[in-house]
Amino acid sequence: MPPAALSGITVVDAATLFAGPLAATILGDYGADVIKIEHPGKGDPSRGHGPSRDGVPLWWTMLGRNKHTVTLDLGRAEGAQLAKRLLAGADVLIENFRPGTLERWGLSPEVLHELNPRLVIARVTAFGQFGPYAHRPGFGTIAEAMSGFAAITGEPDGPPTLPPFGLADGISALTCAQAVMTALYHRDANGGSGQVIDLAIVEPMLTVLGMQAMAYDQLGLVQRRTGNRSVNNAPRNTYRTRDGRWVAVSTSAQAVAERVLRLVGRPEVIDEPWFASGAGRAAHAEQLDAYVGGWIAERDLAEVAEAFEDAQAAVAPIYDIADVFADPQYTALDSVTTVDDPVLGPVRMPNVLYRMTATPGRIGWTGRPRGADNDAVYRDRLGLTEDELAALRTAGVI
Repeated sequence: MPPAALSGITVVDAATLFAGPLAATILGDYGADVIKIEHPGKGDPSRGHGPSRDGVPLWWTMLGRNKHTVTLDLGRAEGAQLAKRLLAGADVLIENFRPGTLERWGLSPEVLHELNPRLVIARVTAFGQFGPYAHRPGFGTIAEAMSGFAAITGEPDGPPTLPPFGLADGISALTCAQAVMTALYHRDANGGSGQVIDLAIVEPMLTVLGMQAMAYDQLGLVQRRTGNRSVNNAPRNTYRTRDGRWVAVSTSAQAVAERVLRLVGRPEVIDEPWFASGAGRAAHAEQLDAYVGGWIAERDLAEVAEAFEDAQAAVAPIYDIADVFADPQYTALDSVTTVDDPVLGPVRMPNVLYRMTATPGRIGWTGRPRGADNDAVYRDRLGLTEDELAALRTAGVI
């Protein structure tokens, strides 16, 4: 196998549901040595979250991939001491306990940096480590609500709409992985030390919402729900084909908008003064939707897709996951790859995030049973004796 990009980096994943653990998964996909800490009695919550097959939790099967799993009660004094030994030789700690929890256990960043000045500590919480909401419990849904995302999602006359998946957690996971790599680069390339990353899940959501904050600051604009339409351009919507499929059309570029209107047999509209800007077209969205939607409704999906491709205009079918599995582009990219699981056999899951020519990522194994690597980590890495391990098991520390 080619060398792993993050070979030699040890990550301790003490986080749960879902941003922190997914960040650790991403790092593990590119070669980081990830040690997952779970409570000895409760285990990681993802083991009981969502569907399972033959008693195997599918969320954990994916989220726990490429991780060595150990059990440890960090709230016990003996557990905290064992964590210190583990973190003394680690590069990264990812945690998402409420602010003050690590401090209460004697594992504050100050204590850990005394032991290991090179340690990067990523703290992932709903609202960050300080401020009036810092101690509130929170999940990605709270960030989707409070960032402004839900307020602009849905039909104009309908309620605010939350995504049916962990959008804020996924975005925060990507952000956390990038933040960890930034801190490691500072440490290793610039001669810096370890540091603390304070990641509030609400903040990456603000970034991906674009220029909303500036528009409000400079113009007093508050974006409203527009369904599938855009306030910046048109036509931009979903349209149903004659054979009952749905397609999405986007015309962010002026040239593409002109191609679409020529394609659907309305070239005269292009000469209208309002058609010359995205905002002008958006103000006439009803008219443009009628033209484009009417043309698409008279044709099957295959004909629509071919015509748009010939016209060099952007269209895409609305896929469910079964369509993703069958699509030749996803197949060519191996976007959903096959991994062998010792219980389930071959399983399909999203592949590593991106391809690299010299140091490609890989999925070595799926999520392992709780505590499967206790001996390998505590005995072989940290040097605990069999008697010490037995005593810790009896006491419920591991």
